[in-house]
Amino acid sequence: MERKNRLNHTLDIQRVRRHGKSIAHPFFVLIYYRDKSVDYAPVGVIASKAVGGAVERNRAKRVLRSAADELHENIQPDCMVLLLARQELLDHDTPEITGLLASQLKKAGIFREIAQE
Repeated sequence: MERKNRLNHTLDIQRVRRHGKSIAHPFFVLIYYRDKSVDYAPVGVIASKAVGGAVERNRAKRVLRSAADELHENIQPDCMVLLLARQELLDHDTPEITGLLASQLKKAGIFREIAQE
């Protein structure tokens, strides 16, 4: 995921966590916040120590970032998205997580279908 598409400012992350709506899944938690001042849908990924050691946390973040990167153009541009990894995520691969993330984004109502040419 390109750095410009990442949600990495502390104040933005706090705003999303405090005011956003969350949808839980056994593998990750999706928190989204609609903000009209944003025009590119930044995505942040967090993995706490509950996920595991440094190696496991980094792997979880890589998998979630990769899934979010594949779906980034489908996320509505006026939303800030935060993904919180859970330990169960480590037992699954990126294509499976990408499909689950797409379904969670649809459930949240921030997924837009883009026609492929």
